[in-house]
Amino acid sequence: MDTSTLAASIDQTLLSPTTGFEAAAEWIELNSDKGFAALCVAPFIVPLAAQRLAGSDTKVCTVCGFPLGYSLTESKAEEARHLVGLGAQEIDVVMNIAAFLEGQDRFVTDDLKAVVDSVERSSAGEAIVKVILETGHLDEGQVARASRLAVDAGAQFVKTSTGFGPRGASVRDVEIMREAVGPDIGVKAAGGIRDLQTALEMIEAGANRLGTSSGAEILGAAAARG
Repeated sequence: MDTSTLAASIDQTLLSPTTGFEAAAEWIELNSDKGFAALCVAPFIVPLAAQRLAGSDTKVCTVCGFPLGYSLTESKAEEARHLVGLGAQEIDVVMNIAAFLEGQDRFVTDDLKAVVDSVERSSAGEAIVKVILETGHLDEGQVARASRLAVDAGAQFVKTSTGFGPRGASVRDVEIMREAVGPDIGVKAAGGIRDLQTALEMIEAGANRLGTSSGAEILGAAAARG
């Protein structure tokens, strides 16, 4: 895989709770011209990112109901709609893990569908929704079931992890998710992807998007390998 193709599969991510406007602006500047699929930033950074990435092929991604997923459905939907209005083009929303583990599949689907519908109704332009499953809380059967619920809700992607949960992505997570959603829904591996080998393993397993704060380092390693 060449470096440009690899870059286009990466959501370069900055979700540290201690990073403010100035550091984020510097980070956006450093990463805006590397060909990443998206820069994923905290919600309050979205207007800044949208301004700095205007006219770029790199999308503005942000998070919703993050990182625990148990916000009210109405709060998630409104947050997503508002973030799209501020310039976000991709919304990574956390599934209600507690409701899912209790077997409340209808609630989980309705919760996620409210977010998908609010994004689709936004007048600010087209945006996509990625559902974070937080696979560290789930067994293999639950990963598959959660993936199918996200598809039923209308999401365009399923995603492994927040990076704040019990663990990050695993190759097995990605394999199960890809099998569950089929070839037409995106699979995003995120959490603990810090080197080229891990990135390539996730892609080989079926991920077509990677969430990482180490995108520049991964691209550097790919370029050095030739």
